[in-house]
Amino acid sequence: MTEDRISSGIGQKWLIKGQELHVDTPLIVGILNVTPDSFSDGGKFSDPSKATKRALEMLEQGATIIDIGGESTRPGSQSVSAEVELSRVLPIVEALADQSEALISIDTQKVAVAEAALHAGAHIINDISGGRNEAGMFDLVRDSGAGYILMHMQGQPETMQDAPVYGHVLDDLEVFFSERLHSANNSGIDVDQIVLDPGIGFGKSLSDNLSLMGNMGRLGELGRPLLLGASRKSFIGMIDHSSIDTRMGGSLAAVISAYLQGVKLFRVHDVSETRQVLDIFTAIQKHSD
Repeated sequence: MTEDRISSGIGQKWLIKGQELHVDTPLIVGILNVTPDSFSDGGKFSDPSKATKRALEMLEQGATIIDIGGESTRPGSQSVSAEVELSRVLPIVEALADQSEALISIDTQKVAVAEAALHAGAHIINDISGGRNEAGMFDLVRDSGAGYILMHMQGQPETMQDAPVYGHVLDDLEVFFSERLHSANNSGIDVDQIVLDPGIGFGKSLSDNLSLMGNMGRLGELGRPLLLGASRKSFIGMIDHSSIDTRMGGSLAAVISAYLQGVKLFRVHDVSETRQVLDIFTAIQKHSD
């Protein structure tokens, strides 16, 4: 991969199974956790019929992508087997693929889960490990042509918030993403398949999270679209002492801040409210002198 491929400003093209998704307007990734222990909505959508209904609802509210996760990765969470994860996600992927034309993302670190989900109708792999958990992940991305969300995480979910340390968080993430993009390209992946996610709350202090969100545009210099996943996260409560179910305002503030820096992909729980704030804000911007 030549240097100009990763230094030409925030990318606007995302290759997903041979199709181009143009990331030039704000797009919403709706969160669908089908786990008993996710930090915000754990247990709400464990039943496949309820999960599918929620996915279809989020599509109606303005989501472009539905991100389905079968393993909690909240701080302190324990890993589950591929078999357990598959039993949770596959019925939802299959039902959603049958009932809609939505872009489906599978939120997993495991190659076996990602591969089965792609066969069942998923289009995107959302990998919090950035391809470091299992060696075969980049091979699967290459061979399938799937879209790939490459996230940064320091440590593992079980212990990542114990004592995260960086030299300089922005510098460290730039080095990490540059190395991972080169590694992916060397594995035969077209870098246009890749979106970058700085991993808010994944092995970061409050100061780290705020530094990243306040300077996300700098990560865009790597030339790939950026995704923000800040919805309802604990950094909001650290600032205003709000509980998980009263953090919509803080979540929307993070969305607008990132949008002003060129971010166009937003992974959220509150789809209708996020869609509204983005639509109204962009409409106002278009009429600005």
